[in-house]
Amino acid sequence: MSGKKLNSLLWLLLMIFSTGFAKAQVITLKDAVQTALTNYGTIRARANYVQASKATVKQASKDYLPDLSLSFQQDYGTVNGQTGPLYGYRGLSTASSGPPLAEQNWNAAFGALYLANVNWDFFTFGRAKEKIQLSKAAVARDESDFQQEQFQHGIRVAAAYLNLLAAQRLTQSWQKNLDRAVTLQSVVVTRARNGLNAGVDSSLANAEVSNARIALTRSKDAEQEQANILARFMGIPPQEFLLDSVFIARIPTALYAQAATSQEQHPVLQFYQRRIDLSKEQVSYFKTFNYPTFSLFGVFQGRGSGFDYDYGAQDSKGFTRSFGKGIDPVRANYLLGVGMVWNLTNPLRIHEQVASQKFISKALQDEYELVDQQLRAQLALADNKIRNAVDNYREVPVQIKAASDAYLQKTVLYRNGLTNMVDITQALYALNRAETDRDIAYSNVWQALLLKAAASGDFGLFMNEF
Repeated sequence: MSGKKLNSLLWLLLMIFSTGFAKAQVITLKDAVQTALTNYGTIRARANYVQASKATVKQASKDYLPDLSLSFQQDYGTVNGQTGPLYGYRGLSTASSGPPLAEQNWNAAFGALYLANVNWDFFTFGRAKEKIQLSKAAVARDESDFQQEQFQHGIRVAAAYLNLLAAQRLTQSWQKNLDRAVTLQSVVVTRARNGLNAGVDSSLANAEVSNARIALTRSKDAEQEQANILARFMGIPPQEFLLDSVFIARIPTALYAQAATSQEQHPVLQFYQRRIDLSKEQVSYFKTFNYPTFSLFGVFQGRGSGFDYDYGAQDSKGFTRSFGKGIDPVRANYLLGVGMVWNLTNPLRIHEQVASQKFISKALQDEYELVDQQLRAQLALADNKIRNAVDNYREVPVQIKAASDAYLQKTVLYRNGLTNMVDITQALYALNRAETDRDIAYSNVWQALLLKAAASGDFGLFMNEF
């Protein structure tokens, strides 16, 4: 390959890589919110809680099914019996049954028991239904919790996005301030060397440059901190962000629009209301324990034994040690019945439990009313902030124009020896203050709208601007 072609190839590769690096991907606010709602740990946790509650509803629905048990056992042992009472305390006794004999013997054979048992609490005064309703109320609470967490986290991400954008704009303003200070320093030093200005002016210029560098470093530190907060909220590693500049190009069009939802539909209030509903369902469920339980039950049993029917005191040799004959079921029994269980002391306990749950419901209602009051106050505050932010936004161009003209005038006068260093320093400070006020004023308008969206429960009021 010739040197000319090699140079052309290298130049082409350089252009490709430089173009790729120049086109950094802009992260929009919608992208940031969507990424956060997908990645953030508490959002994923709330989603899993919802799934767990839904599984509990299915479990509660199946609790009404009857118990069906199958059992079998095959044993080998003796059947010595003895007349007298017995209590099988904690199962520490055998179930050997045989005729009482005059003396102990060690005749042993195989035996077996085969059992099928059905037990169904078919009527419990609505207990099963109330348990299902209680589980459904828990699902509604967890779904509401999931939705309000999504809403609140979306607000947090949007606020972090605006804060980072404002910090980036302030960094740019402080960089411009440093550039102006460096330019002024060059002019001052040149005039001082030529004897046109006092030497102290160069010291003042150096101090201004140093102050501008310190202010820029502080601004970068604040920007990095806000970028770290946004990255944490998005659930991604810390990095530098290239944000959408729509916020500095215009102000929202729906500043004074009304929310599309009523106050009662606020996601946070919905969550508190679902907590109240769940507590009331618990009261209804507890009350069902005051009543008895009616059950149907049935048993079918098959039994085998290696001992003959006439085994006893007269014929102690009527048994076999054959395993096959011992486990063969030669007798069967069945049993059907209806039963009722009612613990008469239950109402005394349930009464206090219900009373306790009712107080919990009242406490949850008090919390609901407190949150409702706070949100209404926040909504009123948001309207005031919108008005104040718009007033400041309209004043910013006047301040910028006046400060720019003053700085230009003082710079020209200083270069011609018609003013001193103190005047131009004051003009430099005024211009920098005007620029930072502009950046803050733009951000405050959007922050005020975001506050209104958070207070009204309508995130679309803010997101529909994009």
